[in-house]
Amino acid sequence: MRGLLPLRTALLSLALAGLTALAQNPPPTPTAQPTPPAQAAPTPVPTGPAATVNGETIPEHAVQRALDRIPAARRSEERPKLVNYLIDNLLIDQSLRAAGWKVEAAEVDKSINDMKAELKKVNKDFDKMLAEMKVTEAELRHHIGADLRWFKYVSAQATDQALQELFNKNKDMFDGTAVKARHILISTPGKDAAGQSVAVTQLQQIKKAIEAEVAAGLAKLPSNTDKLTVEKTRGTLLVEAFSKAAREKSECPTKNQGGDVGWFQKVGFIVLPFSEAAFALQPYQMSEPVQTPFGYHLILVTDRKPGKEVKFEEVKEVVREVYFDRIREGLIEQLRARAKIEIHPVK
Repeated sequence: MRGLLPLRTALLSLALAGLTALAQNPPPTPTAQPTPPAQAAPTPVPTGPAATVNGETIPEHAVQRALDRIPAARRSEERPKLVNYLIDNLLIDQSLRAAGWKVEAAEVDKSINDMKAELKKVNKDFDKMLAEMKVTEAELRHHIGADLRWFKYVSAQATDQALQELFNKNKDMFDGTAVKARHILISTPGKDAAGQSVAVTQLQQIKKAIEAEVAAGLAKLPSNTDKLTVEKTRGTLLVEAFSKAAREKSECPTKNQGGDVGWFQKVGFIVLPFSEAAFALQPYQMSEPVQTPFGYHLILVTDRKPGKEVKFEEVKEVVREVYFDRIREGLIEQLRARAKIEIHPVK
């Protein structure tokens, strides 16, 4: 599994940058259609840099390549998230290069050859696939080199002792424990402090309004109502008030279901900051505003299911992935604090 991870990570990076997944998701075979009438020339693809990070540029064509695979109506919303994802990747690779983490050409060659072998198994041509992905072999090699460098760095820290410690302190991450939750999302395009402050304030106001609505409902109960009935009524009122606020205020498609995201486990299903905040709550508790790459969330947990006993060896690879994610998040936070980042308008 260790040997496969760098290649798989490279493919994931390319997919997240908007490239077609290799082999697993080939483009559909077009059906025969009548020759269409002549159309106007296509709109020129924007060029130039999308962002400059410590003097190194992220090309606009990489962003546009990604946006091609996103519905047109959502491209303006998704572009800032994509640009920031690419910035984070570049920040990490810059830091690792500066720290002397090296990748030999032979290592990249091996990954390319492995990729070609996998494509051959499904009767796919390497050069044709690159063309379909709109990526050159040089770009692919660059992505693979960056991913191999990251894998070397993080693997050096993911000792068995470190992984065992993470497992021991967070068993509910790996034992199948699940929670059911609703959320309200206020998105924050970009990462500027002003936008974040507005989102946090808005969610805090929504939370106060929900609490006030629940308190008003409980005040209508007879004074001699037993505690069990009060708690049950409180839970019902809280879900109703939260669902109403989600439908009116949330910027996530789940607003149509009152913000319901259903059941999920702590890792592998929802972004980690969201799941960690949710797992810190008991049923019918609300969180404070929680930041994720999508914006800020107000979370309400409505139910919880315990997991089962699990041994470290059974989930070691999952523990490793969580460890990798935590190192990445911490490193990005440190690097952004001292980086010189300029995001350019589309030209």
